[in-house]
Amino acid sequence: MLAGVCQGIADRFGCSVVPVRVLTVASTVFFGVSILMYLLLWILLPDEN
Repeated sequence: MLAGVCQGIADRFGCSVVPVRVLTVASTVFFGVSILMYLLLWILLPDEN
């Protein structure tokens, strides 16, 4: 996706990025809150380095 937020979450919890992305897209489509959450996590999550 845009900023690697899903990859960062997947790395943190030791799972594949695919389910994280599917859940992000599904929650955006059905609930609309993921866009705000994604932007918030993009700001708050530390860089990989």
